Parts: sequence; C-alpha cells; structure tokens
Amino acid sequence: MTASAEPRVATLYRMVMPTHICPFGLKARDLLRRQGYAVEDKWLTTREATDAFKAEHGVKTTPQTFIGGQRIGGYDDVRRFFGKSVPDPKATSYTPVLALFAMTALMAAAASYGVYGTPLTVRGAEWFIGFSMAVLALMKLQNIESFATMFLNYDLLARRWVRYSYLYPFAEGLAGVLMIGRVVTWLSVPIALFIGTVGAVSVVKAVYVDRRELKCACVGGGSNVPLGFLSLTENLMMIAMAIWMALAL
Repeated sequence: MTASAEPRVATLYRMVMPTHICPFGLKARDLLRRQGYAVEDKWLTTREATDAFKAEHGVKTTPQTFIGGQRIGGYDDVRRFFGKSVPDPKATSYTPVLALFAMTALMAAAASYGVYGTPLTVRGAEWFIGFSMAVLALMKLQNIESFATMFLNYDLLARRWVRYSYLYPFAEGLAGVLMIGRVVTWLSVPIALFIGTVGAVSVVKAVYVDRRELKCACVGGGSNVPLGFLSLTENLMMIAMAIWMALAL
C-alpha cells in the first residue's frame, strides 16, 4: 500500500495538555501537512484521556496517526509510511564532529574578515584551532562524568591516573582560550603539546594497533562518534598549533 493510494486526509491523536505538548505530535502534524494531507487534529487533553486512548487502540505511545481508517502509528511510523529514513539513535556518526568543525571554521573566517578584511588569513587558521579546542572542551564539560567514563576506555594516561580524565577538558579549554588570544604562550604550548601527543598515541594504539571499535569522547560522553580518524585529527591539530606557536615565539 502506498501513500499516493490513500485519501488525502489524516487523523492525528496527540497529547496537548496545560503542562505538556507532545513534540512528536507537532512533528507528525507538520510532516503530514508537508505531504499534502489535511489533518484532523485530535487533542488528548488529560492523562486519563490519553490512557483511555492507548487502551482502546492497544498502543503504548502517542501520537498516533490514522489514514483511511488504517492506523499508521507514531511519528517514526509516519516517516516510514512516506518512505523517509528513521535515524537510529544508537548508530555511530561523524556528524557531531563535522558540524562542530564547520561552525568553528565559519567563526574563525568571520573573525578574520572582521579584523583583516579577508576570511582567509594565518591568524584565522590559528583561531579555527583555538575555537575548536574551546568548543570541544565545552562539549566535554556538559557532563564531565560521562566524558570521563568514555575517555577511560582508550586514553593511556587516564587509565593510569583517573583524575586526568577529569582534568583533560579544563586543560584543553584553557589552552584553546589562551591560543585564541595569543597570551601566556609559555603555558598554552606545553599543555596543547602534551595532551595532544598523549591523545594521538592513545587513539593510534586503540584503533590502529589493537583494532578496537570504540566511541570517541571528543564531543562529550554521550556521543556516538566512532573513535578513529576525526578523533586523531583533534589531537594532531593541537600538536600542530603548539609547534606553530612555539616556533613563532
């Protein structure tokens, strides 16, 4: 059965309460409308009404969509009905790191343009690495316990000295901020060189020597980023920045 064979009217049951409006209900309604369906928007305004609806239709969740008298299901089911992909929350992905690097590159280009009148400068490249380090540290610090737990899976120094897994985000953030301002270079350079080298060696051993399939803690402990090339890139950038700034002293 295809969507094109169905009537262009859909009935949507979703929770709309004074203290809660179901976000998946809003997403389902938006998707149905974008697919050209008129939506009969049925609100479940109390917990009792919601529980009664679930019991009547033998479902565990809302929203629920019906088309032509047939129950399609929840938001993910509606996406499948229209032939759209449904992301797997457990699937590994490089998207978070790529998005972060893209944003910090744009930030560096904007700063370079504002100061020098051109987006492409050596200083802009320095800012890109400094911004990336600072934002990566921020991502880790959102939940430092979760980061530390994931970091201990592969970092060689953290395995010997657990407190290092808690200090790492602060060290990365400090080095990044100091490098952005090109201040206290005598401190930022050794910090970046040290944590970058330890990190690079740890990634190489875990991924390319031991052949382990792990998730990277580079954007925080809750990410599904696989440990590998991009993880190694983070550390190599710190090493390169440290060497560059040391030579510029």
